[in-house]
Amino acid sequence: MNNKFKITEDNISAVMQFVLLGFSDLPNFQILLFMVFSIIYMVILVGNTLIIIITRLDNELQKPMYFFLQNFSYLEICYVSVILPRILFNLWTQDRSISLLDCATQMCFFLMLGTAECFLLAVMSYDRYVAICSPLHYPVVMNHKMCVQLALGSWVTGIPVQIGQTWQIFSLPFCNSNHIDHFFCDIPPILKLACGDTFVHEVSVYIVVMLVAAIPFMLILASYSKIICTILRLPTAKGRAKAFSTCSSHLLVVVLFFGSGTITYFRPKSNHSAGIDKLLSLFYTVVTPMFNPMIYSFRNKDVMAALKKIILKKVAL
Repeated sequence: MNNKFKITEDNISAVMQFVLLGFSDLPNFQILLFMVFSIIYMVILVGNTLIIIITRLDNELQKPMYFFLQNFSYLEICYVSVILPRILFNLWTQDRSISLLDCATQMCFFLMLGTAECFLLAVMSYDRYVAICSPLHYPVVMNHKMCVQLALGSWVTGIPVQIGQTWQIFSLPFCNSNHIDHFFCDIPPILKLACGDTFVHEVSVYIVVMLVAAIPFMLILASYSKIICTILRLPTAKGRAKAFSTCSSHLLVVVLFFGSGTITYFRPKSNHSAGIDKLLSLFYTVVTPMFNPMIYSFRNKDVMAALKKIILKKVAL
């Protein structure tokens, strides 16, 4: 018997190992894809690391907004490092097998970090809400202790929930097929391989998504509705433009991340298409982390000024 399967007491062939099909339907582009994803991974690592360094070294960026941006950049590095190294390994070696434990571990960390990103984006929107709508109270409300508590809460809130959800999904029996038509272990393609009725598990997934994604998204919408109303009441066009510029970068990241993630997880299993799932997943696993440094640096005058200052200081040495 192939060690990818084992015979259960009910004489059913149960899956012991999965195969991530990934981009195997593009056999002539494996080397090209490896190069593209390698470049993307380097851009994400270098870009987000640069943001972390800039926001730590520059004294003028020691503000709550940049403290959360620093956390967000570090989170993006961790987030993509759960996915991209495995993709690169599969493309380079053409060995697409992954053990049940490794698959569950990848999914668990992916879900925990994804949850942390949802809450951190909500925290960042709250920070902008206080800064724009209550500027006089901003230093008191968003003090260092509060910032640390909000950031820490974003990181740890999803841990018990997603460990439980991962355990629930991988307690399902998987039989007959062990081929995951995806480039990483995500919930929709895993549920497709489960035997029997998975309706209860699908409902459970929807409930968890509502808790860890929909609620933060609603908080973001509430914050930005207040922010927009406040901006529109500002007396000068220059003031409105300056206030909106501090929010536009964050809002763009929110749309990219939540838009693609919501479509993926809120569709019924019967409506999932492997090709569409892969395309949407690329947005919230690769595209958003890749554009994060560009969005937050090139569109932010303070970050660009701090970067120029650091470069000039190094050149002077």
